[in-house]
Order: sequence, then C-alpha cells, then structure tokens
Amino acid sequence: MEAENKQVIFKGFIEGTPKETDLQVMAGISIKLKAPKGSGAFLVKNLYLSCDPYMRGRMRDFRDSYLPPFVPGKPLEGFGVSQVVDSDNPSFKPGDLISGITGWEEYSLIRRTEQLRKIKQDDIPLSFHLGLLGMPGFTAYAGFNEVCSPKKGEYVLVSAASGAVGQLVGQLAKLLGCHVVGSSGSSQKVDLLRNKLGFDDAFNYKEEPDLDAALKRYFPQGIDIYFDNVGGEMLDAALLNMRIHGRIAVCGMVSEKNLSDPGGIHNLYNLITKRIRMQGFLQSDYLHLYPRFLEDVISLYKQGKIVYVEDMNEGLESAPSAFVGLFSGRNIGKQVIRVARYE
Repeated sequence: MEAENKQVIFKGFIEGTPKETDLQVMAGISIKLKAPKGSGAFLVKNLYLSCDPYMRGRMRDFRDSYLPPFVPGKPLEGFGVSQVVDSDNPSFKPGDLISGITGWEEYSLIRRTEQLRKIKQDDIPLSFHLGLLGMPGFTAYAGFNEVCSPKKGEYVLVSAASGAVGQLVGQLAKLLGCHVVGSSGSSQKVDLLRNKLGFDDAFNYKEEPDLDAALKRYFPQGIDIYFDNVGGEMLDAALLNMRIHGRIAVCGMVSEKNLSDPGGIHNLYNLITKRIRMQGFLQSDYLHLYPRFLEDVISLYKQGKIVYVEDMNEGLESAPSAFVGLFSGRNIGKQVIRVARYE
C-alpha cells in the first residue's frame, strides 16, 4: 500500500527570526506503508507535532551545538506523538503510541529509538505528551527543582510565563509555597496567568517602558529566583533586582532576534556583589529524573492541582505559520500541530 506523505520542507539556512517563507509545505509525495525488511526501522503515522523555540537554532549553518542543523531540502524534525503503522523492530508493534523525535510529515520511518517513549493511553490528552509530560514540562520540572534550588516562601519571577515551560514553572513554584510573578506579552496572557494558572501577579512587559522599575514594583523585596526564557532586557533588569544568593536558571533566549549577532548583557557585575548563581541547562542533563517527573506531574494533574494550556493548530498546512508565531508570541500556551486524529 502507498499513501500521500505531505511534508514541511526546510528550504535553507537563515539568519535572524524564522519566516513562513523559510518553510514549504510539499504535497504529492508518496510513501510505501511498509517498514523495509531487515532495517530494524518502523513506520509511524504522525498525530501531533511540537513547535519549540530551540528549533530555530537548528535553522542556522552552525555545527558547534548540542544538536546538528536541519538539512536544507529535507523535512523539519522535532518532537511528535505518533502511532506505529508497520514495524521491522520487535520492540515496536503496529498500533503502539510513541513520543519522540519524528519528521514534520504525515508518515515517518523511524530508525533511531534511543529517546523514544511508549505512551500508555489513559485520560490525559495525547498531545500533552509534547507539552506537560514532554520536553517542555520536563524542562520546567528539572530547571526549577534542580537548577533553582527553590525554598518555600521565596520570590520567583518567570518570563514567557504563559508558554510551554513557564506555565508549569509558575505552578510548581506556587505548590511549593513561593510568591510567583509572571511576565508575558499581552493582556490576554496576563489574565490567563492570574486567573487560570494561579500566579500571584503578572504583567505585560510591552506596556512597561522601564523594566527595572516594573520589577521593583512587583518585587519591592527583590527576587530570589528568576527562571529566564527570554534573555535580553528582561535578564538585564532581573540582575538589578536579585536578592543576595539569588539563582537564575537560563532556559531560553527567545528575545534574541539574531542568534549570530546577539545583544549584550550590561548588569553582570551584580553576580559578584549579590553572589548570584546563574546557570544554563538542558533538560537532557537530567533524564535520570524523567520517571519521577512523570509520576509527580501525572499525579498533580489528575488531582487538579495543575492545569496546562495548549494552542492547537489543525493540519500540516498550518505548521509554518504556527512555528513562526512562536517568535512574535502569537501562541497562547504550548503550540501544537494536529496532523491527524487518533483513531
């Protein structure tokens, strides 16, 4: 049997912020719905694809990174939830649901299985395995608990707070008994942070002409923990407002318009005077904690102690727009593309 295999093709290396024209949706490509004999591979139907800011780094012709660049003329790849259609691998059977790295296409032939995870189907939405229970959720869990070393009663700032990572960081901090303020880029997101995600307060950074003054208003006593998803001016302002022995977890730099020509940070002297610990991290450094993370977060979700907000786009045709929207803050919550419905 053959089927059409629509794909999202990466056209070529970029500088600056991704544009929709950097990607092309290609139809009319066919694929055999059979895993080649003796290959050890298996064929999957992709159900959901994850849009994540780290993917921008793979669009550059830059090889000194933890992930190789995308290949021009080939489909993008990223985290997905997929269903096995045919298999030449005894560990994966037709019908199995998996999450892991897959192609931005309707069907993918999977050969690398190191970080694939089988999904036990229950009452948690399948797409949550790309967000709450996937890489962004685990990034929040490991970054907050391991890098930030939080204690009850501390003052916590989260930037990009309604995004895939930030929304869980804030909720974990609240459950620990911290005072949590989130920054985001629209009044709708501020409302979400205050009224659905349970932050103590939130503000729209686009309405603040002076971020240092804004942080002094929201944290008159200073900040113990800054979970940084944006870098840039917000990081600079946070450095001025950290308390002695504060911690900054550097998770993302989405405010940087051009990774090849980044802006500078001016207030690093505060690291010395306030004895601040500022640390970058990758969730992959903490994979030994993944089973505990799943257990903890599934339990909290089922008890109704945490919620998770998704922004769902329908169809592979919507993928370029959905991905590019990450960099202007168009998404509200975790950005996911539904490629096909689970049957």
